Amino acid sequence: MTADKSLRVCEKGHKFYKSSECKSCPICDKENKPKGGFLSKLSAPARNALVHEGIDTLKKLSKFTEKEILKIHGIGPASLPIMRTSLKEEGLSFKE
Repeated sequence: MTADKSLRVCEKGHKFYKSSECKSCPICDKENKPKGGFLSKLSAPARNALVHEGIDTLKKLSKFTEKEILKIHGIGPASLPIMRTSLKEEGLSFKE
């Protein structure tokens, strides 16, 4: 069973269809995607979830355990390898 998609319009006037309660606009998400850094490697939901929590640098990310990060709505297990690699490249890791 699939949920019905409804037409939505974001604050910038972009029109898009969504079946979930998520309010993020996919067009705005593409426009706001960082050009570099670890956030640019993540999916829009994961990126938005981290930014919403104030986690916008690897140093801030390293202050959390993997379990704490996975509890954030929008973060899935597929994001962890990307985050681990990015942390390792900077000599950092998740909190134990």
